[in-house]
Amino acid sequence: MRVKPVATAVLLITGSLAAGCSTVGGPQTPAGGVARYTIEDFLDTTSMSGASFSPDERKILVSSDASGVFNAYAIATDGGQQTPLTDSTDNAVFTASYFPFDERFIYLSDEGGNELTHVYVSNPDGSVRDITPGDGHKASFLGWAYDEQSFFVGTNERDARFFDVYEVDAGTYERQLIYRNEAGHRLNAISRDKRYLALSKPITRTNTNVYLYDRDSSELSLLTPHEGDATYAAQAFAGDGKSLYLITDEGDEFKYLVRHDLATGVREVLVAPDWDVRYAELSREGTYLVVGINANARTEVRLYETASMRRVPLPDLPDGDIVSVEIARSESKLAFYLSDSRAPRSLYVYDLAERRAKELTRSLSPQIRSDDLVDAEVVRFRSYDGVSIPGLLYRPHDATPDNKAPALVWVHGGPGGQSRIGYRALVQYLVNSGYVVFAINNRGSSGYGRTFYLMDDRKHGDADLDDCVASKQFLIDQGYVDPDSIGIIGGSYGGYMVLAALAFRPDAFAIGVDLFGVSNWVRTLESIPPWWEAMREALYKELGDPSKDREYLVSISPLFHASNIQRPLMVLQGANDARVLKVESDEIVAAARANGIEVQYIVFDDEGHGFRKKANQLRGYRAIRDFCDLHLKVPPLAHD
Repeated sequence: MRVKPVATAVLLITGSLAAGCSTVGGPQTPAGGVARYTIEDFLDTTSMSGASFSPDERKILVSSDASGVFNAYAIATDGGQQTPLTDSTDNAVFTASYFPFDERFIYLSDEGGNELTHVYVSNPDGSVRDITPGDGHKASFLGWAYDEQSFFVGTNERDARFFDVYEVDAGTYERQLIYRNEAGHRLNAISRDKRYLALSKPITRTNTNVYLYDRDSSELSLLTPHEGDATYAAQAFAGDGKSLYLITDEGDEFKYLVRHDLATGVREVLVAPDWDVRYAELSREGTYLVVGINANARTEVRLYETASMRRVPLPDLPDGDIVSVEIARSESKLAFYLSDSRAPRSLYVYDLAERRAKELTRSLSPQIRSDDLVDAEVVRFRSYDGVSIPGLLYRPHDATPDNKAPALVWVHGGPGGQSRIGYRALVQYLVNSGYVVFAINNRGSSGYGRTFYLMDDRKHGDADLDDCVASKQFLIDQGYVDPDSIGIIGGSYGGYMVLAALAFRPDAFAIGVDLFGVSNWVRTLESIPPWWEAMREALYKELGDPSKDREYLVSISPLFHASNIQRPLMVLQGANDARVLKVESDEIVAAARANGIEVQYIVFDDEGHGFRKKANQLRGYRAIRDFCDLHLKVPPLAHD
């Protein structure tokens, strides 16, 4: 059984920036023939995630924000009928799994985006039980035991730094501690007989190990001794328990999949593309192996017959990004989401015997004509030092050399994140409003090999920032971008890059839009959530140790250089953000305002690191476009 990690591997990856709300006004079609849509139209689109088959495999459990707040829904596999299962009006509900033999289901939820998730069981009568009760701790669902009589949860209630692993009886909900975590290990997988646990241990972001824990003997053994830096992550135990599937990049630029024999230590390379293998998962009985590959900012999914490693044909589908592949217990069908730049995730079910796929949901607002939206073009340009920098370019339909458009450089979260093919409501809203958007994957982004990934270490707000600045010339060279109307926007680490651009390259961009970005690295690194303890040293190596590298961290923190900020700035922040504290935004706003420039500041009292609720997205996204119109368009567009 493969389990999800109990701690995040990325420091500040941006929260939801893509969306929800009833449609108001409808589209307006100018003379060019492409309709301009309101933010209400874009947020009338539904966001969905998660996929778990019901015991009879006639329904799929998902999370959907159709109501304006993420709730649990059951979607019929024979036609897509959607039945709401929860009715939260405040806190988001993220589904995890149906029970194997009845229609109870497991979900996770926190309070106002504070990330202190608990694991809940919802009964068919609507009653709910908190499986991880208490205050001030974080819990996660780690999957089912093979015998399906119990499931596993991780919780840091004993020690806020580390996640212990518990087995929970599916009938009584009694818990048994099966792994006391004293060293910051992460649970990756559990063998069918529950004897062995595969654990990973981060050293740095490019150096990790996998350990085998034997519950019978309480022995912990290192499976991946190696020289130099190499990453390892366990994916699943083979059905017979004799081998373990691992993803590693030892000796290679990219991550590949191997099968590790537990008795001999011999490894067999199974899948080694010229891109990173992101994950691998076995079906319940081990008949099938699903492998996800990060191929040029898009997930390529491969399905294999495990014994022979023969490729199994997948359905002929529209070109897009396939995510959240879930194989049913019977191994006769699988569920997945398909999305692209112009269409949010649609849920599909695929019959493996009949080789027939059925689309169960379409999430784009019926008010929006897909042809009016734009595809992301995967592009590259040469940066200031000749390094090839990838990104996704979104060009409005009416942007031409005779009708030059303003532009925004969009910087992803991280550090080490990646802008990927897929639907973003805010991006399409801005492009539909006339903005060129370039989602840059600056040096340090994941998905392009180890060397590229390490290029920004101890060079944050400098080498990576200069990629963003260099992208301006790339945009100007397209011939349809107004060179005097280029701004920068980003969330989380991307928000830091916005602030760094305005503070360290004050003349580079016309405006900056910062969504919950770091302004003071000293404080951020000193106040990281306790459950990130396992990643602390890795973060310090990449960014700096606040106790040893304070001078350096001050030098790359925009707050201490805010007197340089001379361009208009917008800041959006969640009050409950556990990663980038609200004080980060409070202080940079005050410092920038002291310069006498325009600073707009919006705080969402019921959000954390990212904006999940459609009402807040509506307010925030409209404000972003108004701010951009005011400063990048002459004259500004009339409000939609």
